[in-house]
Amino acid sequence: MNCYRMRVRNVLLLALGLLAILRPYHQDGLAAPGYGAWSAPANLGSFVNTEFAESGPHTSKDGRTLYFASTRPASYGSFGGEDLWVSQRASADAPWGPPMNLGGTINTGANDRTPALSRDGHYLFFVSDRPGGLGGLDIWVSWRANTHDIFGWESPVNLGTDVNSPATDGGPSFFENDAAGIPQLYMTSSKAGGLGGIDIYVSALVGGVFQPPTPVSELNTAQFDLSPSIRHDGLEIAFTSDRPGRRRGPRSVERYAIVRERDVVHTGQSGGGSQLRVGGKHPVAVG
Repeated sequence: MNCYRMRVRNVLLLALGLLAILRPYHQDGLAAPGYGAWSAPANLGSFVNTEFAESGPHTSKDGRTLYFASTRPASYGSFGGEDLWVSQRASADAPWGPPMNLGGTINTGANDRTPALSRDGHYLFFVSDRPGGLGGLDIWVSWRANTHDIFGWESPVNLGTDVNSPATDGGPSFFENDAAGIPQLYMTSSKAGGLGGIDIYVSALVGGVFQPPTPVSELNTAQFDLSPSIRHDGLEIAFTSDRPGRRRGPRSVERYAIVRERDVVHTGQSGGGSQLRVGGKHPVAVG
């Protein structure tokens, strides 16, 4: 009897030990979290929206700062055809305050759109057809030292010929990729050599320099695939496409999402690393 109790005790201790080991992996995203259905979209109201076009929303990590583009005219304080604006709120549940133009350091007399903030809040990527670019639209980036200063952005820098092309380049989405230690910039381009009219690419940031983008083959089709937005843990990406099978007619575009898995890489040393891989998933239309 004592032997039986000892065996039960050992099994329980082993189970508790495994739970203690596995729990951190779940928190790091190695086990897929469960999510409920999306709630109905709510309009952000007249504080943020106008009778003009507002687009490309991007929120900060804490959910209290909203960046977006707007075509509101000079009477609103705009500089060009399309400017970047910012709105803040006191908490994640509070209403958004009146939007403020990011000013002449960021905006120009051209079109400035599609803001994408790095997760640490220091870098702002966006798209512009301002003078000094390489093509119709290029990706630019600005840096700020103080992440709480919404007007502390320095003069934007074009990402150069390794990233931009004489074609249209846009849709930036920055992924810190902490597990691998190599940040990545997801983007779209209509450059020659792609699979479709517009394709999704990824560029790795190595030694402080963005490398030439490579196509993300799992996402691209012979149609238009654009506007990628990658989740902060890298396990899900959403994008827009007019690929066959969409439900809203031949001239429509729809939002798609695809997930991937994280593999644990055993290095033969204490601990280990991880890498991301697409686990045989296919893009699924969202809602």
